[in-house]
Amino acid sequence: MIRDPEQFTKWETEWLRDHPLDLDARFRLMEAMIEHARALGVFPPPDPLEGIDVDIRIARALNVRPSA
Repeated sequence: MIRDPEQFTKWETEWLRDHPLDLDARFRLMEAMIEHARALGVFPPPDPLEGIDVDIRIARALNVRPSA
């Protein structure tokens, strides 16, 4: 249990700054997370296009160009 979240966040930020991940380590981490998701049965999703309409609406709202 973390007793002082601020102190932990400070330590974590410093540790990540002092121990950067190289590209190979990042890919290994990503592959491990994908394998973990597969083991849990949540990846790949049963219907990959589920909710695409919401994503499209959000993208359109965010990419609107203001008029002059």
